[in-house]
Amino acid sequence: MEVSTTQQVLYGLWQNTNGDTYVTTELMTFPVLRATARRLYYARSYDPDGTVRETGFIDRAALERDGEVRRRSAGWWEPDAVLYRDPPALPGAPPAPAADLSALKAAMAAAHPDRGGTDAAFITARAAYEQAHTRRQEP
Repeated sequence: MEVSTTQQVLYGLWQNTNGDTYVTTELMTFPVLRATARRLYYARSYDPDGTVRETGFIDRAALERDGEVRRRSAGWWEPDAVLYRDPPALPGAPPAPAADLSALKAAMAAAHPDRGGTDAAFITARAAYEQAHTRRQEP
């Protein structure tokens, strides 16, 4: 399986140690390979040519409900220990760019119950789309 550049992604934070302190240094992306009603399967690691080396999965409803999911088997050093639906802000970084409405619309369509999603997932995705759409129209 290969990673596509046009698909949904999950976000994680890469952390390094600075003496006794953990410092978040980089925002990581993890492409979603497949979505089912209950799970999102993602590429945990992949080669520069797009070949997936390792996959993982998370609870789709928990991600859509809470905006983030903690992998139980992850260590603090793994960038996908906590996966985020939206890019989290890095300390000292400029604010995140405006949401991509076409990606939110696609996520809303994928979460629809007729396409394998749940009512709760669709409602959450629709709320995110409507909020981004309203925010874009504000002066």
